[in-house]
Amino acid sequence: MVAPAIPEVIEQEIESAIESRNEALPSLRELGPPDLVHLIKQSVKSGGRQTGVYHHVTGIDASSSASLAAYINTLTQTAQDKSNKVISGLYCCYNAFSRLDMRVEVKIPGGVESYCIDERGDKRVASDSLWLETFLCGVLRAYSYADDGSGDTIKKIIAVRRFDPVTSTDVEHKFLDAAERLFFKGWQLGSDPEIQVPNLVSNHLTTGLLNYVHTTGRYASGQNLFEKLRSRDPEISSLLARVLISGDEEVKAVRLLREAIELLPMDYSLLNCQATFLQSKGNLEWASPLAQRAVIAAPSEFGTWAKLAEIYVGLEQWDLALLTLNSCPMFTYIDKDAPRMPEPARVVLPVLSNTALDEIDESVQGYDTEMVHPNLRKLSAAGYKGTFLKAYSLLTDITSKIGWDQLLRIRSQVFVMEEEYRSEKSQPGTGRTTGQVTGRNSSTTALRAPSPETNGQKVNGDESGPVKDENEEEPLSLSKQPDVGATNGNVDGGAASGDLAIEKPEHTVASTEVKSGSEDPDPSHSNYTHFQHKRLCERWLDNLFMVLYEDLRIYTIWRTDMARAKASNDPTSSSPSTSSTIYSKSAEEWEILGELAERLHHVPEAIEAYQSCLRIRFSPKAMRAVVKMWEEDKKTENVLQGMIRLIAWQYRWYSEFSPELLRSIRKLIEEEGAVKVRSIVQATSLPQPVLDLTHRYVELCATFRSSGSDG
Repeated sequence: MVAPAIPEVIEQEIESAIESRNEALPSLRELGPPDLVHLIKQSVKSGGRQTGVYHHVTGIDASSSASLAAYINTLTQTAQDKSNKVISGLYCCYNAFSRLDMRVEVKIPGGVESYCIDERGDKRVASDSLWLETFLCGVLRAYSYADDGSGDTIKKIIAVRRFDPVTSTDVEHKFLDAAERLFFKGWQLGSDPEIQVPNLVSNHLTTGLLNYVHTTGRYASGQNLFEKLRSRDPEISSLLARVLISGDEEVKAVRLLREAIELLPMDYSLLNCQATFLQSKGNLEWASPLAQRAVIAAPSEFGTWAKLAEIYVGLEQWDLALLTLNSCPMFTYIDKDAPRMPEPARVVLPVLSNTALDEIDESVQGYDTEMVHPNLRKLSAAGYKGTFLKAYSLLTDITSKIGWDQLLRIRSQVFVMEEEYRSEKSQPGTGRTTGQVTGRNSSTTALRAPSPETNGQKVNGDESGPVKDENEEEPLSLSKQPDVGATNGNVDGGAASGDLAIEKPEHTVASTEVKSGSEDPDPSHSNYTHFQHKRLCERWLDNLFMVLYEDLRIYTIWRTDMARAKASNDPTSSSPSTSSTIYSKSAEEWEILGELAERLHHVPEAIEAYQSCLRIRFSPKAMRAVVKMWEEDKKTENVLQGMIRLIAWQYRWYSEFSPELLRSIRKLIEEEGAVKVRSIVQATSLPQPVLDLTHRYVELCATFRSSGSDG
């Protein structure tokens, strides 16, 4: 298959990109940025001037200097730029284990020099052990920086070529052997933003290994690796169990978890794995005590609290779900190590003519922020990542199940509201409780107190001390009490009446007003009778409620306007094309509305918005969402039509590898067989080079002997 085109970022000053990478080395904290390939070109005319160009790349074999030099040689042979010739090249690949930048310098004509640069900029000798670490980091980076099919990752960093790092079983053996040898150093690579402290089973190495196994379906290879590692440390049983469950060997996984938990009864990874398995089987009553034990075992980890909150949501114990969510330790999101480059002179983004597809060309009508309504541009929930994204997703999940009205009622029953606090403060207390506003801890309430009424009408506390003092870093706040209109628990309620159903909440009172010691205490206010079962709401959660209000407000306006547009048209016509013709929005606005509805768990409305976007212009994010719906509905032909276009769009932007798209193709082959998939793809009336891009994914599944690839 023809390799993707070569993008070029042309420097204002030669080697300024290399200098920027050198300066950034001390600040790298995780896997590091994509590999940097820097070329110096000279005009073919005599005495021609030199130009510095560069691009980034992932997925190149970095096991030796020879393989990196070979990649540079492929760039010298391209016919893309006939007016210049390459006279030298430098390949930079970051070794996250040893915190070194491995470099291979190629002189044309001339020799090859390999060395490494440390954080101080000093040269060091590149040994075989360093190349082994660099190879493993290269594979992990390829998966970490791969796009999920929506195009979001591709749009973050310009001019990145993405290749599949593991294209054969031989390379797989090499990858897994390196992972086995370096496994117990994996914690040095860092971890996903939801993990506070990287450990043996939660780090970028284990994430990459699991991602590889789930993408390729090579469950047997994953089992063999983790079986060998488990003999050295039983804590790795949780990783083996996850692979067994994914590989449809659940009986083995359950037995393994039982044995491992007997040996390590307070290992939160094992407890979380078992709770997740029971949750997937609908045994939430069994999963709940396991999730509670996981929280006790790791009270400073967000994942344990989030899992417990999920289970409470499934049990419809909304009060405990909110209290658990309020107890979640939140971490500042730290993005991947992205390259910080100087302003370029210009950027060249070529397209290979034989793989071009007009219908996915966004250059005709690119993204224009001026075409987006200001209210849609400022929706802050769209920017949530890490722990805040997961917490917001849990909050919206509760809202979608019980409605905004009921959520606010439960919120006012478990948290101290501004209005009641001021009312209580203005009158002498007559109750029996003394001291602070809250006498119990929400963490232990969520863990140990039963929820007598699952509709949130009653909350019981617990006299136990706090579990997570170390995590209470962010300030607390008294919850804002929104004024709620007649939605009857459904944000769509306003669509029928044509009026907005949600009014803006009042402002909050900071917790300093409750806990401040700057003023003399008033003896008459020492008792707060209404607060004995209530908690102070964390400021971040209070903010999430305000963000959710804004999302619901915009969503309600949109659905109200849509309902009016449909009502004003022929009542017998309710096709999406008719509504989109009357209710006019730009492609960018439809995409944002689709994301909004998806965040609020209104899937049909999200798909409607995404399809409206696709009628105007191609959007990988919209197409990926629609393809997921087709996958759930088992519409094989539609899925493949969408996949062909997504793969072609990825290839246009220099990415021949997307784990999510490969996983989707593999699942289709398992369900329908490779012959049927190939036939449907080949029957599509698109240029053959475009179809070949999808055929390559099918061939990759055959290489790894995926189920169904032989028939």
